[in-house]
Amino acid sequence: MADDVSGDQLVLIKIEGMHCHRCQQAITKALQANPGVHEVEVDFPSGQASVLYDPASVTVRALMDTVVQAGYRATGFSQGRGGHAHQ
Repeated sequence: MADDVSGDQLVLIKIEGMHCHRCQQAITKALQANPGVHEVEVDFPSGQASVLYDPASVTVRALMDTVVQAGYRATGFSQGRGGHAHQ
């Protein structure tokens, strides 16, 4: 049975401290380990991670804490709706 993603939210987390694509992969892995996280896209050039997640399972604060625990700085975020990541 597929996850119901209709209630999902999209958050863009600004990340400082990424130096290479290995950093990008480490952050992606760390974020994907959170419950309720359905999709993670970390963009090294722009220093941002976009995360599609279920707000009933995980908070933005927890996601940002994950980035910090992975050894990077989460400097801010902007919230969007799932499925509409057009900026």
